[in-house]
Amino acid sequence: MKNSRFSVTGMGCAACSARVEKCVSQANGVTKVSVNLLAGEMEAEYDETVLTEDDIVKIVKEAGYGAEVIEQENIVKKNPKLEENGIESLKKEAFFVRIRLILSVVFWLLLLYAARKDGVMHAYLQVAFLIPIVVLNYKYFTNGLKMLLKKSPNMDTLVAMGSGAAIVYGVFGHGLHFECAGTILTLITIGKYLEARSKGKTGEAIQKLMKLVPETVSVIRDGAEVVVEADELRIGEIFVVRPGERIGADGVVLEGHSTVDESALTGESIPAEKTENSQVLSASMNLNGTMKIKAMKVGKDTAFAKILEIVDKAGASKAPIARLADKIAGVFVPAVMAIAFVTGVVWVICTKDAAAAISSAIAVLVVSCPCALGLATPVAIMVGTGKGAMAGLLIKTGEALEKTHGVDVVVLDKTGTVTNGKPSVTDVVTKDGKEITMLEIAYALESFSEHPLADAIIRFCNEKNIQKNSCTNFQAIPGKGVKAHVNGKLCFGGNDKMIAQEGLVLPDKMAEDGRALAELGKTLMFFADENEVYGFIAVADVIKPTSKEAIDKLKALSVEVVMLTGDDKLTADAIAKEVGIGKVYAGVLPEEKGLIIEDLKKTGKVVAMVGDGINDAPALALSDVGIAIGAGSDVAIESADIILMKNDLLDVVNAIKLSKAVIRNIKQNLFWAFFYNCIGIPLAAGVFYPLWQMKLSPEFGAFAMSMSSLFVVTNALRLRYLKLEK
Repeated sequence: MKNSRFSVTGMGCAACSARVEKCVSQANGVTKVSVNLLAGEMEAEYDETVLTEDDIVKIVKEAGYGAEVIEQENIVKKNPKLEENGIESLKKEAFFVRIRLILSVVFWLLLLYAARKDGVMHAYLQVAFLIPIVVLNYKYFTNGLKMLLKKSPNMDTLVAMGSGAAIVYGVFGHGLHFECAGTILTLITIGKYLEARSKGKTGEAIQKLMKLVPETVSVIRDGAEVVVEADELRIGEIFVVRPGERIGADGVVLEGHSTVDESALTGESIPAEKTENSQVLSASMNLNGTMKIKAMKVGKDTAFAKILEIVDKAGASKAPIARLADKIAGVFVPAVMAIAFVTGVVWVICTKDAAAAISSAIAVLVVSCPCALGLATPVAIMVGTGKGAMAGLLIKTGEALEKTHGVDVVVLDKTGTVTNGKPSVTDVVTKDGKEITMLEIAYALESFSEHPLADAIIRFCNEKNIQKNSCTNFQAIPGKGVKAHVNGKLCFGGNDKMIAQEGLVLPDKMAEDGRALAELGKTLMFFADENEVYGFIAVADVIKPTSKEAIDKLKALSVEVVMLTGDDKLTADAIAKEVGIGKVYAGVLPEEKGLIIEDLKKTGKVVAMVGDGINDAPALALSDVGIAIGAGSDVAIESADIILMKNDLLDVVNAIKLSKAVIRNIKQNLFWAFFYNCIGIPLAAGVFYPLWQMKLSPEFGAFAMSMSSLFVVTNALRLRYLKLEK
């Protein structure tokens, strides 16, 4: 199976997108198809042995629309797809609609003035002022007629039929009613302009991200520094970044010291310090010092390019909640045309008034709004995923965004997720006055050790400015510890077995403190010479500062929190107790993690898995929503639906909050779209006229239709102001 994306042009409303989706889905070999009206895109999964991309393009064109394949190019470069069907085109559309609108309004006002006067001359003036309005808005007629002939009428068809009927009635009817046609076209254009202007704001997040890519980099070639286009930089080349410049590729610092603002990629507002051997990311801002950097990933392989690709694809994806609107949109326009015809016939039969009948039929045609149905979901998803991206939350698809709002259980890996994933010194216990002596021995011994805990002790001693003494005759004793001569004195460092082997006894108070810390899952490293034990250093993988707060907030959202780890039960239980997790699966093998996720899902719960390692990938893939810590492995990130760039569990809370807000927004939009049409169409048809003399004029119907789409887009834009946890 192959998955391809296509740019689709000519879609004006939900009826259009439903038509394209239906035509392509019926093709032999197509297993899945999703059309996004706002993005002007289609994603299709198909058997490439049965049909090709060109075949799919042909199907779309036969349905009456334009189509072309979106090449999977480097999105960091000026992507034609983004230029033509993305944010730029939305802004261009708003500009041209504005020009059309201004001219339409001018002639419309003149038309209204002429319509208030009697006489043959003013009749001719009405025609003269109407013609420019029709010419300016000719697309409603050409597109509407084309789609009608293709047997797939859309919103343009309704507008063309409504305004066209008013023109025909004005020519052949009893009296001139050209102002009705002019008003319909002008008011629809007002709505189109406001809608286009608002839609242009939906992609602001990705637009801001795109602007972060430096156009050029200063690369060292043949011993000289030359400025080249950023996409010409190659892996392994060394480039220079000065203060105030953005970094052009992912790489490693070879020379220099600086602080770098990585907020665009991680959402972290505090600048990160960079020295030799530090990793840096493309599009981050160098704040002060000059650095020489070796390029490790360039172009589409950088972390920033992958972020752009995820945000772009997510914004163009469709959530399952949109299916109901799509089904209705597929039959909406033909149904409205039928209702308009029946309305006209009934009014003629009941009132013998042709003018009232035509007016009511026109009102039905122009008041209905398939656009609101089509925009209800995609605008909210685009704004929501953009909001998440700016906060360091990368949501891959609309489906993932929808599923997240219903999460009942969050399963957390321990190491690197709840904890930092790197051992740190937590406690130092010594005899009175012996701390410096013990730390000097520890520093000397661990400097030669390759044990995983040695690095934590060395870092701690460096922070304390402990003096490094000479160490000779170093010997590692597997499973116990190390020993060597420190300043000529034989010293030991290791676990309690090492101490017992050397015949040394711990003071009672020290032994008691050691047992208490061991019960908390901490590893103890004792240090002694031949005569006495000076004390011990407790090392543990410490809990991240925000983990407990995040878990408390998940509970406040009525989400059950479970820990799933390969670590021993003692350590897992200690960590779980400290952060407030009640249910723990410890000592779990990688292949068993997936089985536990499936067992939790069998209880009917929606399960989210949060992890960072390769061993978490099966569980991430099997969960309803896989959430990867951004600093984790590439395999975990590929398996996940959501990526947390800040490496912070509070963003799990943010993901659920954002998902709930987006789904709530979509439901509001869909409710409005259905409610508006359910009330507007009967009102325009005159259903309420016999009882309350309530009926819509075609002019007011056109205005109401325009405002309906605007309401949906504006409501979705409110998501930009959603407050997330920091």
